[in-house]
Amino acid sequence: MLRINVVTLFPEVFRVPFGTSILGRAQERGLVQYRVVQLRDYARDRHQTVDDYPYGGGAGMVLKPEPFFEALDDLAARAPIVLLSARGRLFRHDDAVRFSVSEELTLLCGHYKDVDQRVAARDGVEELSVGEFVLSGGEFAALCVVDAVVRLLPGALGDHESAAMDSYYDGGLLSPPSYTRPPVYRGHAVPEVLLSGDHQRVAEWRRAEAERLTRSRRPEVWTRYSGET
Repeated sequence: MLRINVVTLFPEVFRVPFGTSILGRAQERGLVQYRVVQLRDYARDRHQTVDDYPYGGGAGMVLKPEPFFEALDDLAARAPIVLLSARGRLFRHDDAVRFSVSEELTLLCGHYKDVDQRVAARDGVEELSVGEFVLSGGEFAALCVVDAVVRLLPGALGDHESAAMDSYYDGGLLSPPSYTRPPVYRGHAVPEVLLSGDHQRVAEWRRAEAERLTRSRRPEVWTRYSGET
């Protein structure tokens, strides 16, 4: 079983997602256990203060290091420990795979202007970002990571092939387009090859489409996949 710890100022953000769809079913099947803790519980003053003004001046408030360190100590958290941060390295499918085979994953959700850098520098902590944009806090980024990880757990999906056909799974390529009934809708037809029943032709078409889409939409992914410069 994978245990996922989430340290956050807003535990309520996770209540519905963790009990819904694949994330909820995975928990019911005993594949994952979620533990969401309130960062303010580790503040030591009567006001439960978790933030302060930044040294050196500037706008915004910075989350203090002490509550994060004490939360991690209380959880006895082991790596991987992830601080969700716009400054972090981009979260990729390889990270999701790595986390899915761990015994435990701990996610730290920042908020306000920033998190004290000593949290990121703590042993075992890595900074990851879910994209080249800024969110109001790390909660929704953490949900992205959890969803990407849990769906890879054996038994979380109906069958392994559901995940194996995803973008980035097969060597890093984007997934090919998908079609279902009806075969023609408002003048738009399903490609003939998908109706042919020829499994080899279908596989070749899907591979070609995956390569075409990756080259055109994510050239940096194609370069990494193909080795072209």
